[in-house]
Amino acid sequence: MKNIYLTYSLFSCFLFISSITIASDKNWKDLIEIKGKFIEGAVLIGKTNPNFSVFFQNKKIKLTADGQFVLGLHRDEEPSAKLKLVTSNGQAFEQTIKISNRKYQIQRIDGLPKSKVTPRGKELMKRINAEVKMTKEARNRVDDRLDFLQPFIWPATGRISGVYGSQRILNGKPRRPHFGVDIAKPVGSPVVAPTDGIITLAHLDMFFSGGTIILDHGYGLSSSFLHLSKLHVKVGQKVKQGDLIGEIGATGRVTGPHLDWRMNWFNK
Repeated sequence: MKNIYLTYSLFSCFLFISSITIASDKNWKDLIEIKGKFIEGAVLIGKTNPNFSVFFQNKKIKLTADGQFVLGLHRDEEPSAKLKLVTSNGQAFEQTIKISNRKYQIQRIDGLPKSKVTPRGKELMKRINAEVKMTKEARNRVDDRLDFLQPFIWPATGRISGVYGSQRILNGKPRRPHFGVDIAKPVGSPVVAPTDGIITLAHLDMFFSGGTIILDHGYGLSSSFLHLSKLHVKVGQKVKQGDLIGEIGATGRVTGPHLDWRMNWFNK
């Protein structure tokens, strides 16, 4: 399977003793490195001194023992973000980072059951809300595992039938954007772990996503696998890259068999 590698680039940072100062590019490069591009929907890997503190949009970022960390950007991230680094002696470097826009497609999907597009009924809404809560909890796990540093492989290969960020028009009605990549393949086709991790959710019948697995890669980064016909794992199970975790299906809100693979940094 083809490896997915993050591209590399360096950015600039900032300093603070009781106030915050903008630092030069040289200061930044000496103190912190970011691999990846600041664009909507991106995953970025960084490294700094493990005794420093990193804040992104006022959120303190968890560092590994050697100072590595991961960041994720939402599909509709704000056009700029504050990145702050506080050194072990209390100096703080800050920079405003410009977030580049993506161009998103519009995808029209017709022929879906009406109940899957506009669900109604107290009990059904109760079920959907419970499943949303379950999913958020699975994605909010914070483990010290370094699985996120591995080069990722594709969990399945096949025709790409849907891309990240597309605005969805379902049965003629605008709905939430698509937050994953769709890989069309026959029911029963294998789905493997794209990298090491631990299973935090394994549910055979969620209302929208059908058979669903969430695989945590550590430090808030997780993969989700939707519309599965079979699950080969259970919650708490540790898996290695390439292990069989499920089979492609046509469960939940779909018009045909495919895998919807999503990645989240916590709930982004």
